[in-house]
Amino acid sequence: MPQRPIYRIAALAVAAAVLLGTASFGFDAAWQSQFTLPAYAAQEPLAATSPGTIGSAAASAGSPVKSPAPGGATAPADQRSAAALPQAQPTPIPVQPQSVALSNRIVDYDIAVKLLDDNQLEASQTLTWKNPGRKPVTDLYLHLYPNAFAPGSTFLNESGGELRGVKMTPGKDGGIDLTELTTESGETLLPRLRYVQPDDGNVRDRTLVAFRLPKAVAPGQSVTVRMKFTVKLPQVFARMGQAGDFVMAGQWFPKVAAYETAGVRGRAAEGWDLHQYHGNSEFYSDFGIYSVKIDVPEDRVVAATGFQYKQPVAKNGRKVYQFYAEDVHDFSWSASPKFVTAEDSFSSAGVPGVRIKLYLDPQHAKQEERYMHAAKSALAKLGEWYGDYPYTTLSVVIPPSDAEGAGGMEYPTLVTGAAAKDDNPGYELERTLVHEIAHQYWYGIVASNEFEEAWLDEAFTSYTEEKLMAAIYGVAPRTAIESLYMTNPQPLKLDSWDYGSSNAYAENVYMRGKLVLKAIEAKTGEKTMSKIMRTYFQKYRFKHPDSQAFQRVVEAVSKEDWKDFFQAYVYRGESADFAVASVRTEPDDEGGYQSNVLLTRTQGSPQAATVLFRFKDGKTVRKTWDGIQSHIQIRLQSAAPLDYVAIDPMLDIVLDHSRFDNYLKAEVPKRQRTKFDVTLGQLIDAIVGGMAW
Repeated sequence: MPQRPIYRIAALAVAAAVLLGTASFGFDAAWQSQFTLPAYAAQEPLAATSPGTIGSAAASAGSPVKSPAPGGATAPADQRSAAALPQAQPTPIPVQPQSVALSNRIVDYDIAVKLLDDNQLEASQTLTWKNPGRKPVTDLYLHLYPNAFAPGSTFLNESGGELRGVKMTPGKDGGIDLTELTTESGETLLPRLRYVQPDDGNVRDRTLVAFRLPKAVAPGQSVTVRMKFTVKLPQVFARMGQAGDFVMAGQWFPKVAAYETAGVRGRAAEGWDLHQYHGNSEFYSDFGIYSVKIDVPEDRVVAATGFQYKQPVAKNGRKVYQFYAEDVHDFSWSASPKFVTAEDSFSSAGVPGVRIKLYLDPQHAKQEERYMHAAKSALAKLGEWYGDYPYTTLSVVIPPSDAEGAGGMEYPTLVTGAAAKDDNPGYELERTLVHEIAHQYWYGIVASNEFEEAWLDEAFTSYTEEKLMAAIYGVAPRTAIESLYMTNPQPLKLDSWDYGSSNAYAENVYMRGKLVLKAIEAKTGEKTMSKIMRTYFQKYRFKHPDSQAFQRVVEAVSKEDWKDFFQAYVYRGESADFAVASVRTEPDDEGGYQSNVLLTRTQGSPQAATVLFRFKDGKTVRKTWDGIQSHIQIRLQSAAPLDYVAIDPMLDIVLDHSRFDNYLKAEVPKRQRTKFDVTLGQLIDAIVGGMAW
């Protein structure tokens, strides 16, 4: 045998021996903590541990890391909190290698925030903004979202101080004040501030502010401004605030508005996307980098966007947590002395490696396995179906029962589940969590404009949630029933506040939008629809697409024209209104019966519909109408008189929300038709009859 192959074999053998030898000393787990700290490190510096202690280097990489109790023993589930670990010298943290940019990184935030004893925030912020366009920019615009909780705001006017069934506590309002605003050289910009209200002209609304820069920012160049601000936290409401010693800081800092270049979301000319904070709207901003220091009382445990890159050290009764995140468009955090923490590493196809961290209210301490299973299962399916989860962490925060307004919300790499109202919740635990994790893909990575096209996030997430619940837990969708809930169909490409009520917003943006996706799936088949969704995600991750972009993907993958469909259901907000308009049946000259049936389609795009004819002798006939024309006349010859006619008896047309006219009974003796309002019993009769035949 030649010497070179022998050397290669020997080298491979040595490498294998080294690898096997290092595995037992924790080498296999080293990569998992490269960019993230375990939950216990997020509380106190690590104490020296024996090889058998939980959290030692020899601990299995696949086992959840739980907070040890004082003295080294494992605490009961309702008492696990690494805040109890003894003091020790901080463990060195690996330095993150240079990363590859996944987004255009328009913004760079360096923030230091301090949680004060009176539940106010005091912060400083250095913001660097890069001009992505081809024109000089003379003004910057900042969203001041906490001012939505101040009297007279557009948010409170539109919502009536209530969101998702939770009412704002009277007298517990909130707000944000910019106390300093300067250039890098120290020139003050505060006198230049002007509050703007582009949507409704409400002069009392202070959720959007602008200021003229001393010098225009040239294309491709950057500007840096420094600011100090204070935030008054409301009683937890609408994703933000404090409840006792629990804090949820969502949309809490001055955030620069999104600047869209020509071509983004079909935009003809570049410019700022400017909107106030509305009762129905959520958020939209550019991708960037966040480095955030969070100074809290010593007993607080902090969960936040991104990964923690330095262990907090207690000093003078306080601790400072430091987090870093890249290629995200928001940063949120939560703090509580009562969090029960647990974490585990996870990887699968599409999930290269992520540290899942749980921050549970003590009421749900015993639900740790359910939360972890739901998080892992959801990430695994999302990675398999759509593509890579590009971040190294995912944090799950469960608010206490008196912070319900903070529950069920998505932020980059951090989600909140439903508030812990009882110690043994039903499937709403899993459903809420997988929904919010699905948001990581559509809200977090694809990042649609939730001001103007909220359905591209909420409907896509609701559709994905339904798929996840079926795949993981075997929970079947209720598509036919949900279709009947629709009472006020409106366009999906619509500014969120133009829906009027919160019910109309939810009905369209969540439910009807999901049904539109279900209708596309029904026409293309599940396999093609899966390819459509994956292609859309892969093509537009970090790109801020619009409805037209999704239409182009549907057409490219299916190789069909979808113009009529999107015009009817996305842009005009129509229903697929099929109806049995009339039924006439009478004896013929040969001892049988002749029936004439008029079917109509008054809205929606053309699509095939099944028509069921049932006769008095129990026989049935089924026909398929292609639905291309707005109406069709059908003539039947039969031995027995026609009993009734039902169009779409199996409820396959999910966008037909007006089904009272889908069923019509014929009465031969009176030689006239009688139109029945479909009762539940008649609807079931039609469905069961269709199944039997």
